[in-house]
Amino acid sequence: MTQMIATRAAGQARLEQFSARMGRDYAQGRNFDRGSGSHRDVSMLSAYIRRRLLTEQEVIAAAIKAQGAEASAKFIDEVIWRSYFKGWLEQRPGIWDSYAAGLRQDLAALDGDAGLHHAVQAAETARTGLAYFDSWAAELIETGYLHNHARMWFASIWIFTLKLPWRLGADFFLRNLLDGDPASNTLSWRWVAGLHTRGKPYVAEAGNIARFTEERLTPCAEELAQTVSGLEHLEPGGLPECKKPRIPKVPQKHLPTAFLLTEEDCRIEDFAVQELMCTTAATLATSSLRSPRDVAKNVVQFEVGALADVAQRSGLAVAAMQAGTPSDLVKWALQSGAQQIVTPYVPVGPLRDWLARAKPELDAAGVSLTEWRREWDAMIWPYATAGFFKVKKQIPKFLRTIPV
Repeated sequence: MTQMIATRAAGQARLEQFSARMGRDYAQGRNFDRGSGSHRDVSMLSAYIRRRLLTEQEVIAAAIKAQGAEASAKFIDEVIWRSYFKGWLEQRPGIWDSYAAGLRQDLAALDGDAGLHHAVQAAETARTGLAYFDSWAAELIETGYLHNHARMWFASIWIFTLKLPWRLGADFFLRNLLDGDPASNTLSWRWVAGLHTRGKPYVAEAGNIARFTEERLTPCAEELAQTVSGLEHLEPGGLPECKKPRIPKVPQKHLPTAFLLTEEDCRIEDFAVQELMCTTAATLATSSLRSPRDVAKNVVQFEVGALADVAQRSGLAVAAMQAGTPSDLVKWALQSGAQQIVTPYVPVGPLRDWLARAKPELDAAGVSLTEWRREWDAMIWPYATAGFFKVKKQIPKFLRTIPV
């Protein structure tokens, strides 16, 4: 696989190149994992969409323009799944809190259990002895990418065959995936485990793997878990009730402003930056927040590239900051006399947690944390309260807002 370049221009070039395959080719071939360097019928645009170097709307617009809405329906569905997962987690932030707390417990157990430590290390370094599983682990580590079908098989084998804690698997993905997104990653692992759609775990089957790798990988059925029960017993209270999505504080045009760019949204041209009284601007590198463990160099480097690209496109003099101590954010804003920090919306996840830790000190210093939330998110998220079908029914309405 050629190394992905973390710029909007590179994402646009990849989008244009793949637009010819967004119709029947994608619908018929999207489930086939052909292996590293041979992923023909999937777009591999997710790392760009995750950071909104490309927005969901422009990717969907390209599909409609090239193939028509009906022919590219499967592709459009998959793009909107990412918006669905974000909206679902926005309305159940306790699920993220539970994951983060549970991960800390799992890591503590890992330190105290030599057998578990050995098993997790083998899984994370492609040394389980299961050739198919190890090939996926090796591809992920090397490239920062894994086909969606392979992600499902990998997670199912991790949980039900290897019997490893699901949160450690989700953490492994989040530390290594270039498109690692707190909502999509956490909820996909929960879905495989039978926690998202309660009582319906995803079962990795030898025949399915062989078929959709075109016999490139051929597991023995006996190697895989035959009887699978979901993990819903770990959450006896069931899912928390849905809350309305958080409404961010809106920027004020007349206030001295510190403008903050993060990997959560790198399509800066869509926001009215020129209307702000900017006293300072900075990018904030946040990959290190993904996990208490080390994050892959691939992920860190892609974020660095994406932030450098958006800084260049912003037309502002932009400093580079790391997400270290939250009080650093307060000092940065105060040094320029800013009374508000403005940033594109930060959804539920590690950066939102970090900003929440900074907020009391910001409030005490008289600095408001304000955000721009996209109309796309505001439109879709209220429907993301249950399964995807509720969102899917509204797709014709969503498409009417997209200029083609």
